[in-house]
Amino acid sequence: MTHEQPSSAQPVATPMTAQLHASSTDTDRELPVPDPCAMDLSPWWTMQRSHDCVVATAVHDGASLRADVAAAMALPAADRLREEDPFTGDAIRDFPTHIIPLRSRFEVDLNRAESDAVYRSPDQSWGLEVWRTPPADGLVEQSLRMHRAFYAMLGQLTDELALAHGRFVVFDVHSYNHRRQGPGEPATAKENAPEINIGTFSMPRDRWAFLLDPMIEAMRAIDFNGRRLDVRENVAFQGRGELTRFVHARHREAGCAIAIEFKKFFMDEWSGIPDPVEVAAMRSFLLQSAATCRALLRD
Repeated sequence: MTHEQPSSAQPVATPMTAQLHASSTDTDRELPVPDPCAMDLSPWWTMQRSHDCVVATAVHDGASLRADVAAAMALPAADRLREEDPFTGDAIRDFPTHIIPLRSRFEVDLNRAESDAVYRSPDQSWGLEVWRTPPADGLVEQSLRMHRAFYAMLGQLTDELALAHGRFVVFDVHSYNHRRQGPGEPATAKENAPEINIGTFSMPRDRWAFLLDPMIEAMRAIDFNGRRLDVRENVAFQGRGELTRFVHARHREAGCAIAIEFKKFFMDEWSGIPDPVEVAAMRSFLLQSAATCRALLRD
């Protein structure tokens, strides 16, 4: 870029002279390249931090999309919502330490490895056609920046928890559909769809049995709006997501990450309408379960 020194007597600029000056010099000027990260300033997640040894996450609660992703998206919002985990963020907001991503899993799925975090083909997204045309590499890369940043943040947080407490617990909270055939069709058989599915696939199960087994029993005993919930392990899901895998790989001795899947009994999964009383009970259920884990970690 050329920098001209001003003369001692500058001519008075008029709109016409300014226009002529601009047209004669713009072709020689090096125009700045826009920073793609500066184009979208909407938040990636919300986080509340405390000294607690129990952390709660709701990585599929978000539904927002940045503008370039929304423009390329073919999948309607209602179809996206059906595969997201709405109201799981509400269920964990009272945890002293919690993380709630705000972006839809259809922008970037934080519970998958980076190589699969952006759905490029229907076989990655329940057969759904996500994009109008295949997503550009630049769009994908910008989405993956959030994925990398999320796990850098989670790594730092769990490192600090391991140092401060020796052992810690992560509640990786999700929800799942049980009426996939349609709103008027039969639900998935109860034997295959517990109200609470506990996923432990990546966990060193024997090491954490002292905590997991009594926690599950305590969950089964909680009064949930006058009833007891069906809580079972590795039935509908096994907890094979990236978040639990990451925690156990990084902190095999110190970190217990538990995938907690609520069947969508607390909402109409086709209309997206929640039952506020059930959502409030979910919040109390998780807080009581966290208290059980704290007591077991102290023993």
